[in-house]
Amino acid sequence: MKYLYSILLGLALGASSVFVHNLYPPFGLFLSIAGTSFGVWAAGRKWGGRTYRFIVAIVWGFVVLRAGFPGLNDEYLIQGDGLGTSLLNIGFIAIVIAIMMPL
Repeated sequence: MKYLYSILLGLALGASSVFVHNLYPPFGLFLSIAGTSFGVWAAGRKWGGRTYRFIVAIVWGFVVLRAGFPGLNDEYLIQGDGLGTSLLNIGFIAIVIAIMMPL
């Protein structure tokens, strides 16, 4: 059950970071990265293992990377501008740091 909760948390964190990062630049980007790193850290803290943090991070990565590819009508949720690339780069760095933090 913890694995399912980790997957759902990763989906929620990914979707929220995709939708919030472009809201009120640059504060939306800071909010989405801080929320993502705190959510990944909290998953391991609550359920007691880095495995759950890793699952949340993998699902977050799938959601965010999928949002960067064109959809059915060639729309992008994460654009190739400074905010979009910052979400991808800094977000992955923040997730790696959140995974490596002690329990």
